[in-house]
Amino acid sequence: MECKISLEKLAESQHGQVKYASAFVDEHIDDIFIADGHLHIKHHSPAGDTPIIERVERLIERFSKGDFGFKENILFEHKVDTPYEGDIIAELIERKAIKVLEPGLFIFREPFSSLMRFLDYSFVTKIAKRFEGLQEEHYPAVIHAETLNKTNHFTSFPEHIHFLTHLREDLDVIESFSQTIREAGGWNKDHALELDRNMPKPNFTMNPSTCYHCYEGLQDETLEGEGVVVTAIAKCHRFESKNHTDFGRLLDFSMREIIFVGKPDFVKENRLKSIEYLKELAVEWNVDSLLEIANDPFFTNDFQVKASFQRNQEMKYELRLTIPHLKKSIACSSVNFHSNTFGNAFNIKMGKRNAVTGCVGFGIERWAFAFLAQYSLDEQQWPAAFREQYHAWQEKAL
Repeated sequence: MECKISLEKLAESQHGQVKYASAFVDEHIDDIFIADGHLHIKHHSPAGDTPIIERVERLIERFSKGDFGFKENILFEHKVDTPYEGDIIAELIERKAIKVLEPGLFIFREPFSSLMRFLDYSFVTKIAKRFEGLQEEHYPAVIHAETLNKTNHFTSFPEHIHFLTHLREDLDVIESFSQTIREAGGWNKDHALELDRNMPKPNFTMNPSTCYHCYEGLQDETLEGEGVVVTAIAKCHRFESKNHTDFGRLLDFSMREIIFVGKPDFVKENRLKSIEYLKELAVEWNVDSLLEIANDPFFTNDFQVKASFQRNQEMKYELRLTIPHLKKSIACSSVNFHSNTFGNAFNIKMGKRNAVTGCVGFGIERWAFAFLAQYSLDEQQWPAAFREQYHAWQEKAL
């Protein structure tokens, strides 16, 4: 079945966000696309078109409120006539450089895996280490639900959360569960698990963002001086439904962050420096890119308030790299200012006042995909500076 919903109430700049959010309105949706000013949804819902249409129209109403069109606001642009316009994902799959387990979940092999390590090394040496007093930390891939609750993630991005649980500590439950799987001939995703009976309420989720652990680690501390600068890389996890078929939108991804915690001027000044460092790197590596004011994809019914506040206060910038084959760009880095939101939530003190925070994020897989989408796997096509730095790193890495 296919239903069609008009997008005439929305500015064109909002079409993509509504398409993204619509993937979460019903679990029976198979595909979503935009054509002729309408959102087209293919589905196999036993309830028919009506519930899906009603839910999407609820989203459209939510997105249409307020006087925001979310106009493009570009702060920096580096235009490059790059040499490659092919489908890099298809080429990587054909060469077995990546193995697709399911949409958004990949195994990365050479040379892609080496490129990822080089990019992370470069973000540390070229940007992170330029900040005085840098400290490196290492975080787990899971985060306590209570910690995540303090970040307001449950109310801002509930659709993304991967919950973790386990079988109850009950011999009867464990043996019954195992026997049921055995009798069914193995794991079957369509068989009911009786979650409430077999599993406790989750205490942990997969970590959706690197910086949350930093704030958790500083909870109830009073910082000295102007503040601290921390860098870490972590595996992050976000469920994005049918959107995992979009270029670079992974279920499991690597996020390098530089995190600033301290006095307002300390955080703001370092954030401005990081923007300049990002721009310098885009030019040095000659990637077709732009830096623009952005907002997080808030899902809940206060979307417009939160997104508008972020944009009006310029709390989020995104460095977007062009994907020539798709004639669009994807966000590969973001620069964020959180004010005292996390300082308040985790009681991080600077003297008698709560600290403010900011961070710079680098999506490692996205950077690798986007770079290859512009320059291909042929190293002779790569910009000279990038190629020379990559080869110098390879010699050290060996």
